[in-house]
Amino acid sequence: MTTGDIDVVIVDSGGANLASLQFALERLGARSAVSSDADTVRRAPRVLLPGVGSAQDAMSRLRATGLDRVLPQLRQPVLGICLGMQLLYERSGEGDTPCLGIVPASVQRLVPARGLPVPHMGWNKVHPRCADPLLEGLVDGEYLYFVHGYAAPVTADAVAVTEHGAAFTAVVRRRNFSGTQFHPERSGSAGARILDNFLRQATCS
Repeated sequence: MTTGDIDVVIVDSGGANLASLQFALERLGARSAVSSDADTVRRAPRVLLPGVGSAQDAMSRLRATGLDRVLPQLRQPVLGICLGMQLLYERSGEGDTPCLGIVPASVQRLVPARGLPVPHMGWNKVHPRCADPLLEGLVDGEYLYFVHGYAAPVTADAVAVTEHGAAFTAVVRRRNFSGTQFHPERSGSAGARILDNFLRQATCS
């Protein structure tokens, strides 16, 4: 399958459940390919950056393939998922790791609260702060599925928030880059709607 035959390239960031993400895209009629090749990612019409595990390991893999330099320069729609969203930021508090530097803020560990352990795992409400193409058709308070111990602060780039002890960014947008702290591929019909919205975003010529 060549780049011209696909709708989205999924960055092979290692450790992620890439098969479930590909299956979710397939259900939406999208053709996807998994790659860690910098040229393939550069030519992709859309790019998904998933990730589980540590920010340190994920950034090491991106540096090894040159994608740490390629990803910030992309002009097509890019969607980071879970750890992939956190990698869009300047830095992660997980090992004080420099990240891709696209969103000007730092990711920090969630603070445990009474009855709210860390990691934050399970379904939680997402509250939009403003209109965004990624959130089209979703209602305020939609439940989506989270698994994470670190989170991004609520800044001007946050288009939706969630609370787990304190508020954090659930969906971020900066230019052509967006990210979801939750897993849309594991979030039922609401998550499928978000992936479909991403696939509908126009690519740059």
